[in-house]
Order: sequence, then structure tokens, then C-alpha cells
Amino acid sequence: MVMRNIGMEVKPPKKSCDDTYCPFHGSLSIRGKILQGVVASSKMNKAVVVRRDTLHYVPKYMRYEKRSSRINAHNPPCIDAKEGDKVKIAECRPLSKTVAFVVIEKED
Repeated sequence: MVMRNIGMEVKPPKKSCDDTYCPFHGSLSIRGKILQGVVASSKMNKAVVVRRDTLHYVPKYMRYEKRSSRINAHNPPCIDAKEGDKVKIAECRPLSKTVAFVVIEKED
């Protein structure tokens, strides 16, 4: 399988796959936001839940509170992210009702 250039400075995966929704080996194009987070769950078939933690300032108490968001992302077989991995995800076209991001890099 030929590896495509996805137009970003990311490390390409070492394995290859035949997934049509893989930005490297398939025909899926990425656009829009690029986010980082930690894989919270990898129980879905070819998809993961990525958790992003942020700090929100509360002016009344002059303190910060922790907030988090959970984003569903497609997990190509060539990247194969597991729970606890730091990943970089990119926005793509909607792949299902809840999945509109794809994992493009697993950070070591």
C-alpha cells in the first residue's frame, strides 16, 4: 500500500493498513482542527475516546477549575492507539453519528 502525504508534519505510522478511513493509506482527507489528548477508552471497533483536560478561570473565586471534554475519533489499524496513549487527532468529514475526528499520530 502506498503512503500518502497528509499535508502535516507528523510521524508516519510504521505499519500499513487497508482501511479506507485511514488518512495515510486510504482516501480520507483531513481539515480543520488538530487537537491533542489522552485515549480514555479503546473499546469501540476501530474508534477511541480521546479526553482533553483544560483549566477554566472562575473570576468570582479567582481560581481555576478542571474541565474535560471527550471526543470520539477513528483509530486506523496502522496506528492502533490503546488506553493511556497520548495522541494527536485531526478533524475530518463525519464518519458516523459521533465520529468526526481521526487519530493521526501516537506520541511516545
